[in-house]
Amino acid sequence: MNSQMTHRERIMAAIRREPTDRVPTDYWGVPEITDELMKHFGVKDYVNLMEVLNIDKIMGVGATWTCTDRLNAWNIENKRVPLPNGAGYYEEPIAFPLAGYETIDEIEANYTFPNADMFDYSGIKEQCIQLRNKGFAVEGGYISLTYFYSMLRGIEDMLIDFAAEPELAEHILFRINEFASKHVRRILEAGDGFIDITQVTDDFGMQSGLLMSQGMIEKFLGKYYVQNIKTAKEYNAVVFHHDDGAIAELIPWLIDKGCEVLNPLQWRLPGWDLGTLKRDYGDKLCFHGGIDNQFVLPFGTVEDVKQEVRRCTEALYLSDKTGYILAPCHNIQAGTPIENVLAMYGQ
Repeated sequence: MNSQMTHRERIMAAIRREPTDRVPTDYWGVPEITDELMKHFGVKDYVNLMEVLNIDKIMGVGATWTCTDRLNAWNIENKRVPLPNGAGYYEEPIAFPLAGYETIDEIEANYTFPNADMFDYSGIKEQCIQLRNKGFAVEGGYISLTYFYSMLRGIEDMLIDFAAEPELAEHILFRINEFASKHVRRILEAGDGFIDITQVTDDFGMQSGLLMSQGMIEKFLGKYYVQNIKTAKEYNAVVFHHDDGAIAELIPWLIDKGCEVLNPLQWRLPGWDLGTLKRDYGDKLCFHGGIDNQFVLPFGTVEDVKQEVRRCTEALYLSDKTGYILAPCHNIQAGTPIENVLAMYGQ
């Protein structure tokens, strides 16, 4: 074991389920928390913040948006929704572009799906090289078909489509994937071998279980997982899968499709057990996340956070010192006490 691993070496060893010199760490946080941490440490650069915190951080790269006649790739207009006590804000869609359409013809007549030519990929390799030179693992590319679908049509209509309008659902998914798969391929190609990790992901879970049956997931999404994970492997990129909620029963399906890193591990929800997770899947998956940010990080004490860290590392890391990357279960939320964030990272 290398006793002085770089951040990238530590992350990639964990993913390969090889021993590391310490528990690898990653950071996810909303801008308000990141700004507060920068002020706390007196730094103005994101990379410097990660270095000060000694966080291994998987760093992201991406293409530049160039299409001036659209708001963004999906042409979705957002509004800022303020949080209580001026803690920050969230951006929420003002309207769903595909809401209200009942036929494929209506959608095709009234909405223009994005295409890969709306982006400039020329700067990606240089982004990768700069991050590699600083010792970080690099992530590029994000495909989440149900997320994009729900942003275009609304989650209620998405679920109704899957259950009652399968032809319409198939068409929308095809059109979303048509862009997303080409976009990610262009990113991976531009990375020229410097991209370590890519996301093939979705949000299949809610607080109590799956949003839809595993059979429905396979019916509508299975073929796209096979296709997009195959693309990732062509470029030697590790497949990172993010999936909120109580999705433990779906883990064998994800492994079968080729997912290699599982995030965010909301293990306090039904169906999860950290010991079972390590025992049954520790030889097939690297686990990422686990530190609760619904209750413990925002509302717990420093000691609560330390206990949470101990619980996750004891269950997922200490038996073999591999296969776990410590991180919050999602973005650390605005209003979370800074002392709790620092406690999570052993500060």
